[in-house]
Amino acid sequence: QVQLVESGGGLVQPGGSLRLSCAASGFTLDAYAIGWFRQAPGKERERVSWISSSRASTYYADSVKGRFTMSRDNAKNTVHLQMNSLKPEDTAVYYCAADSSFFKMLFGRGAYWGQGTQVTVSS
Repeated sequence: QVQLVESGGGLVQPGGSLRLSCAASGFTLDAYAIGWFRQAPGKERERVSWISSSRASTYYADSVKGRFTMSRDNAKNTVHLQMNSLKPEDTAVYYCAADSSFFKMLFGRGAYWGQGTQVTVSS
């Protein structure tokens, strides 16, 4: 069974940090492009960070650049999103997605999606 599961969300104060994980089973992540997306109530889903399959190039949305870091751990079939200097506007459900096509993943059409993990930044 193919499965993608996010973890690591929670409640943190502004300026705090969280590390999200996206673990895959049933397929090997290193052959896929991976993306992190987030969605808050009443807002459109937005891309947060994404990474290519072949060259492991990493990209970030302007809103998180310099604060978030995405990485692959191929040995554990997992990707991570280190989130530092969190702001209230980072509050959202965070999803990971994967697809063999970089562009399908990028435009929200990834073959595999996790269930999401809630991140809440509040004092």
